[in-house]
Amino acid sequence: MRKQTRAIQNFLYSQYFSDGLRISLGVLLPSLVFVKFDMLETGLTLSLGALCASGADNPGPVFHKRNGMLICNLLMFAVAIITGFARMNVYTLGIEIVMLAFIFSMLNVYGNRAASIGTSCLLIMVLMMDKELAPSEVLGYSATILAGGAWYMVMSITFFSIRPYRAAQQALGENILDVSKFLRLKANFYLPGIDIEDNYHKVILQQVHVSHNQDAVRELLFKSRLAVKESTNASRLLILTFVDAVDMFEAMMATHYDYAELHAKFEPTGILEEMGRAIVHIADELDNIGAAVQSNSRYHHLVDLNPELERLKIRIDAIGATHKEISTLALKKILINLRNLNQQMINIHKYNNSQSVVLLENKSDVEYSKFVSRQEYDPQIYLDNLALSSSIFRHSMRVALVCLAGFITAKTISHGHHSYWILLTIIVILKPGFSLTKQRNYQRLLGTIAGGLLGVLILGFIPDNTALFIILTVLMVGAYSFQRVNYIVSVILMTPYILILFKFLGIGNVVQERIADTAIGSALAFVSSYLILPTWEFYQIREYLGDVLDANINYLLKVAETLSGKQVNITEYKLVRKDIYVKSANLSAAFERMTSEPKKQQKHLKDIHKFVVLNHILTSYIGTIASSLLNKGVDAVHPENVKLTKRSINILHETLKKVQQRSDEVPKLGNTPTVTPTETTMDSHLLKEQLEFITKVSTDIAKITDAILE
Repeated sequence: MRKQTRAIQNFLYSQYFSDGLRISLGVLLPSLVFVKFDMLETGLTLSLGALCASGADNPGPVFHKRNGMLICNLLMFAVAIITGFARMNVYTLGIEIVMLAFIFSMLNVYGNRAASIGTSCLLIMVLMMDKELAPSEVLGYSATILAGGAWYMVMSITFFSIRPYRAAQQALGENILDVSKFLRLKANFYLPGIDIEDNYHKVILQQVHVSHNQDAVRELLFKSRLAVKESTNASRLLILTFVDAVDMFEAMMATHYDYAELHAKFEPTGILEEMGRAIVHIADELDNIGAAVQSNSRYHHLVDLNPELERLKIRIDAIGATHKEISTLALKKILINLRNLNQQMINIHKYNNSQSVVLLENKSDVEYSKFVSRQEYDPQIYLDNLALSSSIFRHSMRVALVCLAGFITAKTISHGHHSYWILLTIIVILKPGFSLTKQRNYQRLLGTIAGGLLGVLILGFIPDNTALFIILTVLMVGAYSFQRVNYIVSVILMTPYILILFKFLGIGNVVQERIADTAIGSALAFVSSYLILPTWEFYQIREYLGDVLDANINYLLKVAETLSGKQVNITEYKLVRKDIYVKSANLSAAFERMTSEPKKQQKHLKDIHKFVVLNHILTSYIGTIASSLLNKGVDAVHPENVKLTKRSINILHETLKKVQQRSDEVPKLGNTPTVTPTETTMDSHLLKEQLEFITKVSTDIAKITDAILE
């Protein structure tokens, strides 16, 4: 019960719920105000402009939101004028649908925000298709849509200006909660009888989720003038908390052991279960931190973990004394990692519970601006993608052709008054990848049917208009709150909200029409993803493999430079580390999408899965070594360690050449210094074992890549 209460609380404090409230207010208010002046039609048009402008109100820095919504409003105004005149002839309307569907779908080449702007413009086009307007009314109606969009933009920017750090707090809190889920999955490796392969799959999926959300937080923090340039406690607190959260996640990523061997050696002692419980307790603390950051409240310790960690140390020492034939070095390393995680949580606790400038002073030498990816908006990018080899071009052609088919169907087969729902369904469902289209298709159709039944029940049993308006408002907030986090719930809530709205507008029962049109649109979208220029993940997997190999080589190069005695800047280390995690997340996401495609398109699926797992292991081991080198440095240069690292780099580089079909030379490190051999310590022995294992994994990756490329 406590977990359910916490989940509800987290949602109510989340950016998703804030978005739902903001969009609902922006859309409802114009209609409510103008109905008082007996100008409902004008109010509804303003609300339409506000609704479509909200599509460009994606998470990110305020100036990105402002620019995105400004461009969106201007384009919507132009589209409204074009559609207002084009709809007067069925042929000109058909030509417009094809051309604009292609042009705006191509905006996907510029990222999510541009894609959202394109979708908003297409929505305006679709929703104006059946609007009866005289030529003299088109400009005025379009201007009203522009005014509605401008109203929403001003309202949204005002919200963010009043509470400039709120969005960053919410995103950061949610990211910490995601890291907690990742840690719980890592804790499962210590449970008796755990399916290690299955748990790897879950861990990798959660890694994808965490990595993508971290990019969203970076956008909010490091692209925001407030967070970077202001020296307030609030800005430093957010940045330091995020930096520690990222370091904790990357420490978890860098922690890898042969779990099968650990269970074989230590499961009878019960120590692994105790470690698993300690990890879960750390995850509980992370949950508490995430909830506190998200709700802008103080974080309080649930429990002091130091006594539990001390008991683990005593147990490990006892096992070492009892079973002298078994090395407990791995257990000691795990304990050290747990202590480091605990210390980082203590640091966050201090940040959140002290106004001391000393504690909040950022002493890091990391240049945070370098960690934010920048989207290029060069027109040449658009032009370069006008080729069949581009997946976005193929998607845009598909959207244009299917929209034309939907338009013809609406004019010839569908006999309802809202046949634009067919095109609306196509635009919302059709995505560049087959798996995303398939998922959206299922969610949209099922959500519409369930929402339609819910709407019928509400309208059948609740005749009071005041009660219906309250229900409509609640459904509206829920629909817009869930649209980015759970699409099927959003559709289930949106359908009855639309049905209640139509009742207020005096339009009869349209449940059957909405379900029928949604089914037609879904069928057209689904069939087209099979037949019209389909894009299968396997044909793009080569690019993801190359990106991951290249990132691993760069990571190993930094390790090799440090092992050679060269000073490597901490920012350089963290940049290559971030790059490998992002590229690994992209590969894992592509593999997951591939599993949803038709069986005949799932080529080398098992081999690709092996590559994903081996890459996770390789990255973890490199991260473990890199973290140790950053914390302790190099006591002496060992040429054999440098040679082992170079060997791994050479293996991965040869594999990369096969993947990318190129013939460049492996990057040079320079000569390794000649030194007198030093006494071998336990740490140096462990380092050599880890480097040997990295070479072995690199060789395995080379073999599995050959199998994939066959």
